[in-house]
Amino acid sequence: MSTSSGILTGGTRGTDFRETMLGTVRLDGEDRTRRVRLDLSVSADRVLSLLGTTHAATSGRIRIADWADDPGTEGELEISPLARRRIRYRLSFTAGGRRLSLDGWKSVTPLRPVTSMTVLPYTLYEDGTRIGTGTLRFPVTTGLLPFLASFRFPRRELPRSAAAGSALPGPGLPRPEDTGPLMAPRWHGEPGRTEVWYTTLTDPGTGTGVWLHHELVAPADGSEPYAHGWAAVFPKDEPVRHARFGPGKWTGGETGFAAEGISAEPGRLTGAVGALHWDLAEQPTDAPLFTFPRWSWQRPLLPAAQILPAARATYRGTFSYGDTTLTLDSAPGASARIYGHGNARRWSWLHADLGGGDVLEIVAAVSMRPVLRRLPPLVFLRLRKDGRTWPRRAERSAVGWAGIGRFHAAIGLPTWTVTGRAGLRRIRVEVTQPDERTLALDYTDPDGAHAVCRNSESADAQVLLERRRWSGWSTEAEWTLTGTAHAEVGTR
Repeated sequence: MSTSSGILTGGTRGTDFRETMLGTVRLDGEDRTRRVRLDLSVSADRVLSLLGTTHAATSGRIRIADWADDPGTEGELEISPLARRRIRYRLSFTAGGRRLSLDGWKSVTPLRPVTSMTVLPYTLYEDGTRIGTGTLRFPVTTGLLPFLASFRFPRRELPRSAAAGSALPGPGLPRPEDTGPLMAPRWHGEPGRTEVWYTTLTDPGTGTGVWLHHELVAPADGSEPYAHGWAAVFPKDEPVRHARFGPGKWTGGETGFAAEGISAEPGRLTGAVGALHWDLAEQPTDAPLFTFPRWSWQRPLLPAAQILPAARATYRGTFSYGDTTLTLDSAPGASARIYGHGNARRWSWLHADLGGGDVLEIVAAVSMRPVLRRLPPLVFLRLRKDGRTWPRRAERSAVGWAGIGRFHAAIGLPTWTVTGRAGLRRIRVEVTQPDERTLALDYTDPDGAHAVCRNSESADAQVLLERRRWSGWSTEAEWTLTGTAHAEVGTR
């Protein structure tokens, strides 16, 4: 019987509890702190797992002195004290008619068990832009007994088809609007910046790859910013085709890229250039993936940073080129974002949907900055496998546990490789971009310098993940992608 019938069966136990935290916030531009009280009701569809990760919905009330009092606060909790060593809060509320979001997490460590479980540093955002920071604390003395007494484990009713399975259904798919803060423009008028929205996907029916690139460039000399980009299609047995748009006037956009009738917004990509036309709906199917350290996106201190608002997504709609129209349905891919000062001296990039919910993202690059450009490529590698991301921190692949050198990249064409080790795992990735499936395009940096990227949305990849055991290294997982890896190599 289908789940749409509405017939339910006895399910499993969930977890409900209440939590109160007190603290302060300092809004950007203000010279004082405001007192904050947060009262939350938390509900998970399963019993909390200390060894795993539990997602829970939250609702409650936030009060910020002389500024906000919203009893309709809502959001989600990621409770993962051992697996990911954090308890993350993502909440939305209204203050003075403005819709804001609160994002922060308790970093759990056995070295400071009480502090790490009770102190929540957080950041406030409006449309993806930071507007303040603060800290909330759980009042152990007065709050512990009410907190423990609030725990309930009610029975959850499940659809019959879900109850018949071997595991509970996970949390619902992310909604397009959930990616909004990460899709919103970062640029606020500074010269010498570039900002990119790009999407890559593979049509499962034909094996055709698609690449959409949208870019804002703010020249270093302070002249007018401009928008440009391109679309490209990689048919399985035909030549690669592409068309450029722009440069044109940057007209801005509150939620994403919009210029010359071409847009990349949360949940939707539309446009037409030359003989290429597209109208695609995007459905995120995974949480965001920060390829670079999270702080580098929130505070742009590095030459550039890259993120995926959703590590995986599916696409439906149409993409036309010449006399051919692809009708896409659940085509796997992802959108990504770049913000920085320009392109690297050399770089390689890989996005690989490994199937079964697993995904691999790699950026290996040599910076243009005087000191950094003398170093070998820094590798930022993020493997999301079975719902967990390895290495646990993005810095691990770039600087290693005890210094640079634990991850290596050999950048070249038609084949490039990345190898590395973190903790008890090591990985080897070999990417091949056949010349007939690779497109070369020019980039222009904000300072006027030029670079060339060679991109293939139908590349091949071999990925070997091994785990250290008492008897030595053994294979944990192995993936082979033929014509479905998305890859790029850039040079000066």
